Amino acid sequence: MSETTHDGGVAVSAPPSPDEGLPAAELAAKYGLTVSGARPSLRDYVRQLWGRRHFILAFSQAKLTAQYSQAKLGQLWQVATPLLNAAVYFFIFGLLLGARRGIPHDIYVPFLVTGVFVFTFTQSSVLAGVRAISGNLGLVRALHFPRASLPVSFALQQLQQLLFSMIVLVVVMLSFGSLPDLSWLLVVPALLLQFVFNTGLALLFARMGSKTPDLAQLMPFVLRTWMYASGVMFSIPAMLADKDVPGWISDVLQWNPAAIYMDLVRFAMIDGYGSSYLPPHVWAFAAGWAVLAGVFGFVYFWKAEERYGRG
Repeated sequence: MSETTHDGGVAVSAPPSPDEGLPAAELAAKYGLTVSGARPSLRDYVRQLWGRRHFILAFSQAKLTAQYSQAKLGQLWQVATPLLNAAVYFFIFGLLLGARRGIPHDIYVPFLVTGVFVFTFTQSSVLAGVRAISGNLGLVRALHFPRASLPVSFALQQLQQLLFSMIVLVVVMLSFGSLPDLSWLLVVPALLLQFVFNTGLALLFARMGSKTPDLAQLMPFVLRTWMYASGVMFSIPAMLADKDVPGWISDVLQWNPAAIYMDLVRFAMIDGYGSSYLPPHVWAFAAGWAVLAGVFGFVYFWKAEERYGRG
């Protein structure tokens, strides 16, 4: 196109752009542009998360090392803390309140220590998950990576800490006459199922905690109530045997996931803690809780992927 100017010259104007008038969405699709920080598909998200597996492992190990770096005893606190908790619970519940009812005296200490260690695994994973996003906003805003890496790495950190504690647990078992047996191998699938369950909870509360930081102040009270209702210090069926309570209450308490994972590890490692202490279909419930929490927690966290670190 051309036109005559006031001095008699000819000015040539640029031809209209082929993109003129196209909506923004069509322009982006035409040139392969995507929204920065947009949520990927679930399949792509899983693939991205798997690609960050080395970062997840390294981050969890670094957090574990730094956790007690300022303490003189260092990593010993990883096992000293739950042992001290077990000692306090033994004095209060085992000696003063008689909570060892229905449990032979020679297995009550392994019963209690196992319960404290296994429940602490879930408790710590949830508390770390609540702060996974809100406590690492600098990292979330500075780098692009699947945000699920953070709660997963915190759950993995707690698993590594539990493995240190298992060394002490083995010593406790041997001290009270529970010798290594093939049944001890059942600890592996039990803890793997619990890890999946804990990771799902960490993802669930990571999303909730990212928008509600005060949740971190509330969760210790919720978890303490859960601990008292899960049979950490006592046997649920033995404690309710002479109580006038509906049978469904005992079932609900025994089928809650914390109680199930504790009972599976106790059954595997403690001589004298037989199947009579376990609810029916215990392995099915353990797997069901792991799948339910793992899948729901992951999908629930993924749905808010583009909102983490904003606002």
